[in-house]
Amino acid sequence: LPLRPRDTVHVVAPSGPFDRPLFDVGLAVIAERYSPVLRPDLGSAWRYLAGDDSRRAEELSHALLDSSARAIFCARGGYGSARLLPRLPLADAAPSLFTGFSDLTSVHAALQVLGRVSIHGPVLTQLGKQPPEVRDYFFRLLESPEAPPPLTGTATYVPGTAEGHLVGGNLSVFATLLGTPYLPPLDGAVLLLEDVTERPYRLDRMWTQLRLAGVFSRVRGIVLGDFTACEERGTDYTSGDVLRDLARESGVPCAAGFPIGHGALNYPVALGTHVRLDADSARLTFLEGAVRA
Repeated sequence: LPLRPRDTVHVVAPSGPFDRPLFDVGLAVIAERYSPVLRPDLGSAWRYLAGDDSRRAEELSHALLDSSARAIFCARGGYGSARLLPRLPLADAAPSLFTGFSDLTSVHAALQVLGRVSIHGPVLTQLGKQPPEVRDYFFRLLESPEAPPPLTGTATYVPGTAEGHLVGGNLSVFATLLGTPYLPPLDGAVLLLEDVTERPYRLDRMWTQLRLAGVFSRVRGIVLGDFTACEERGTDYTSGDVLRDLARESGVPCAAGFPIGHGALNYPVALGTHVRLDADSARLTFLEGAVRA
């Protein structure tokens, strides 16, 4: 169901520890509209995680099962959500919208295995830095059953059109799900990929892993978001050059440069919903909304 002003929403930290001032700014953004609930130990830190697995799993499990809440917002990505997957009551989760990106790709994927829709969008440490148009788009996606406006990329890598359900997220995280029961259905899908601080050879390695696993023979289209800070110094090629060549090898319609990911703009998209990719015009059209009236 669509969110409404003052609805209860959970705030969780299933991945890494977070910058408190940045988090507080993002929390203030959602608190202006909804009623956030968060545990007093949300700011825990243990090594590179926001507390140990038991703390994080208990927190996220409670949020997933709470039928009185309408959405779940994540504090930050980083690393750690995949460690929780076997502990989470995903099959019994209430129909609230899970939101987040980057490391949270693993939770999105596990939800898509169950046929759920979730929102690939800003975490709270990023939300406060997003311009008003991205925030408004985010709230519209959460609150309106209508399909959101299309998004436009900057480049065509492989021409063609494709329709299917949208899956994916962070390339690094998505690649780690190969061979696990948490890889979402790929047949007929449109695959979204983005990443941050991965050098071109690493992008090639992960893409090649997907290719060898047969991913690109199953999906109908590829949407590339931001690949932020992924350049190699002192070279005559860019990460875009490498991704373009890899996309052409796949032969699947592909457009790049969509404002999705770790860049200055992170427009939210509803994973699990049907979309149309027109790679020739680098346009991603949403054929349905994330919520139903």
